[in-house]
Amino acid sequence: MTTHEYKVEMTCSGCSGAVTRILTKKLTEPGSSFDVDLENKKVTITSELPADTLTEMLKKCGKEVSYIGVK
Repeated sequence: MTTHEYKVEMTCSGCSGAVTRILTKKLTEPGSSFDVDLENKKVTITSELPADTLTEMLKKCGKEVSYIGVK
């Protein structure tokens, strides 16, 4: 498992809720997890999926997403 860190332009609990709903539905592999930090506008995802795939998942929330790197 690799832990990836993203900056997501979340401004409210609705934004972070959208990210949470998307990741809850899409991250179905055993052992995967995520953390949404609204205050710092960061999302940390631990998964076997490649960074590009995770980026595309996060973009579905409609906010600007940028990949920070492996944590």
